[in-house]
Amino acid sequence: MKKILALIWKELLMVLRDPKVRISILLPPIFQLVIFTFAATLDVKDVPIGILNRDAGEQGFYLVERFFGTKIFNNKIIFLKGVEEIGPFIDLQKGVMVVSIDQQFSRNIDAKKPAVVQLIFDGRKTNTAQIVAGYTNQIINRFNNDYTAQAELAIQNVELVPRFWFNPNTQYFWYNIPCLVGVLSMLTCLVVTTQSVARERELGTFDQLLVSPLVPWEILVGKLVPGIIIGFLEGMFMFTIGTLVLGVPFTGSLLLYMGSLIIFVTSISGIGLFISSLSTTQQQAMLGTFIFMMPSVLLSGFATPVENMPTWLQPFTNGIPLKFFLIISKGLFLKAMPGRIVFSNIWPLLIIGFVTTVGADLCFRRRLQ
Repeated sequence: MKKILALIWKELLMVLRDPKVRISILLPPIFQLVIFTFAATLDVKDVPIGILNRDAGEQGFYLVERFFGTKIFNNKIIFLKGVEEIGPFIDLQKGVMVVSIDQQFSRNIDAKKPAVVQLIFDGRKTNTAQIVAGYTNQIINRFNNDYTAQAELAIQNVELVPRFWFNPNTQYFWYNIPCLVGVLSMLTCLVVTTQSVARERELGTFDQLLVSPLVPWEILVGKLVPGIIIGFLEGMFMFTIGTLVLGVPFTGSLLLYMGSLIIFVTSISGIGLFISSLSTTQQQAMLGTFIFMMPSVLLSGFATPVENMPTWLQPFTNGIPLKFFLIISKGLFLKAMPGRIVFSNIWPLLIIGFVTTVGADLCFRRRLQ
C-alpha cells in the first residue's frame, strides 16, 4: 500500500507541477461552465407527448386531431386513460407534455362559455418544454380562431398559464448545470489519465517505472486513482458553484450523488488509461481524448434527447457512461430521484467501469512485456 500511495502522490505532483496541465484543469472547465450555461441552445423535433381526453364531445376530438397534424410531434402521441397516469408519464420521461381535456370542454364551447385545457410539462427539459409550449399555444389559438369564425363569434383571446414541474421558472441553467457537472468532470478526468502513461514514455521515465518494486497492478492503480480524485474534486467543485453561486436547487441525496460521481469518474479513468496505454506521445493521448469526448457528449443525451436519435443509433448510447450519469445528476438535482432509480443507472456504470478497467489492465500489461 505504501508503494501505491507513493506512486499516486508522484502522479499528483506531476500533474500539479506542470503549468499546462494546471491551466487545462482549472480554466477551461470554468470557461465552459459559463459558456454552456448561458449560451447553449437545443433543437426540438419528434417530441413525444401524452393526451388525456376525458371529453366525449366533438370539440375535444377536433382539438386532439390538431396535434396529429403538427410535424413537431410526428405522431409520437400517447393516449392516457386517467389522471393517475399523468404523474408516472412525466416522472419516467415518456413525454415532455401532457394535454389534459376535461369532461366539460365541448359542453362549455357549445354553451359559449370559456373552456379550459390543462398543459403539463416536464421542466427538466426547459428548452424543449418552452418550444413545445409555443407550438401548443399556436395549435390552440388556431383551433380557437377557426371555431369562432365558423360560429360567427367574436374572436376570443387564448391565454396560457404555464406551471412547470421540477423547474417552475423554466430557468435553462437549472438543466445545464447538472449536465455540466458530468461533462466537465469527464473532461478533466480524461485529461489527467490519458496523459499519465504517455507522459512517462515521452519524458523517458517509463523505463524507470518498470524497474521499480511496483508490480503491474500496483502501477495500474497508481495511474487510475489520481484521475479519479481530480475528476471527483472537479465535479464537486462544479456542483458547489451550481448550487451555492448559481442557485440551482439540489433536492436529492448528497451521498448518492457523490457515490454515483465516484463510480462515473472511475469508469472514465479506465477509458483514459486505455487511451494512454495506446499512445506513445502526449499529443496522441490528447487527440484520443477529444476523439472519445465528442461522440460521448453527442450520444449522452446532453445536446439532443436519445429518443430523438435514429433507432439504429440508440443502442450505442448504452455504452456511454455519461448518458447514465446525466440521468442520475438531473434526477437528484431537480426531482429528488429515489434510490431504486439511481441504482438502476449505477449498475451500467459499474459494468462499463469494470470492462474499461480490465481492458486498460490488459493493454497496460501488454505494453509492459
